[in-house]
Amino acid sequence: MRRLQTEIDDLGCATLRLNNPERHNAFDDRLIAELTAALNQLAEDPQVRTITLAASGKSFSAGADLNWMLRVADYSLDENVDDALALAELMKTLNELPKPTIALVQGPAFGGGVGLVAACDIAIASTRASFCLSETRLGLIPAVISPYLMAAIGPRAARRYFLTAERISAEDALRLGLVHQLTGEDELQDVGDQLCRQLLQNGPHAIAAAKQLIGEVSGRPVDKELIEITAERIAAIRATEEGREGVSAFLAKRRPNWNKD
Repeated sequence: MRRLQTEIDDLGCATLRLNNPERHNAFDDRLIAELTAALNQLAEDPQVRTITLAASGKSFSAGADLNWMLRVADYSLDENVDDALALAELMKTLNELPKPTIALVQGPAFGGGVGLVAACDIAIASTRASFCLSETRLGLIPAVISPYLMAAIGPRAARRYFLTAERISAEDALRLGLVHQLTGEDELQDVGDQLCRQLLQNGPHAIAAAKQLIGEVSGRPVDKELIEITAERIAAIRATEEGREGVSAFLAKRRPNWNKD
C-alpha cells in the first residue's frame, strides 16, 4: 500500500493523500522525501492548477513517527541537522508552491501535521478535527514548522500553544486563524471541490504572482520602496498575455481562456 497517493482529475485539480491510517499518517524521512518530490512534480506539471492535501482514515497526521524520532536521536549533530533540513525543505516547498494549495483536515493533526496545515494557502477542517503542537510534551520544540504557525496564529497564540502542548479544538483553530472554515466531515470533500472550482476561474499566473506578493508585502512597513514594488508588480502583470486576456474577457462578457470549468 502506497503511503502517499496522487490523483489528478480532468480539470487539473490534484490531490496528494497521506495514506497510512494505521500509523495515523505519521511521517518519517522517506515520506518527507516522497512528499517533497511529489509537490515539486505537481508544481512543474502544466496541467495541474490546484493541489489539495488530504489524508485517509481517522487522523490527518500524527506528525513525526516516533520510531523515526528514536532513530535520529542517536545521530550526530550534523546528521540531525541534515535530517531536520529535509523537513524544513518540505515545509518551505509547500509554503512557496506557485499553485494554490488546500488542506482538508478530517481529523486530529499533531506536531508536523499542524505545520502542513499552516503551510497551505487554504485550510478547511471538519468539526471533528483537532490540533496539537505536542513537541514540548516529548521534550522537543516545533522548530521547523514555527515560521508557518507564527504566520497563521501569531506570536501571542504561539506563546500559549507552543508551551502547553494542549489540544486545540476545531472551533478554536478557526478562531485563531489556523483554519479558514469548518464543515461536517461528510461535506469536507465537497467544500474542497467547490474551492478548486473557484480557483479555476482565476488566472493561474496571477495566482502565482499573488502568492509571491503576499510573501513580499507581509510584515513590511508601507514606505516608498514597498509602494514602488507594488506599482511595478501590477504594471508588469497588466502587460502579460494572461492579464490582457482577463480584461478582454471581462469586457466581452465571456470566460477567459483559462476557465475550462
